[in-house]
Amino acid sequence: MSDVPRVPPRYVPVLTEVVGAAARVEPVAPVQPMPQPRLAPPPPSAPLDAQALQDQVLHRVMQRVDLALEQQLHDAVASMVLQHTHALVPRLREEIEFVVRQAVAEAVAAELAQRPPA
Repeated sequence: MSDVPRVPPRYVPVLTEVVGAAARVEPVAPVQPMPQPRLAPPPPSAPLDAQALQDQVLHRVMQRVDLALEQQLHDAVASMVLQHTHALVPRLREEIEFVVRQAVAEAVAAELAQRPPA
């Protein structure tokens, strides 16, 4: 997991505000459902319900895995980029030094070539 603490939202309502808001809503008369005749439950629906439950659980697990992987991959890639950047610094300095020396040498040579002999 990441060592970076999560930032909580700026505003989180307290329980009294939530309950108070619910009390201010005008109550609506519940709709009475029509009585259903009692039938024996069909046996094939049980496997469908189990399959639907399995699909829901699988979907939720995959969402959690996706979120965890996203954060862990972000941290791993950031760490790797930082390591590679630190490894590149000496090589970049050498290359920059070479290019600057070459540019200065060419500029000095061009200046000396334009000067009339003394």
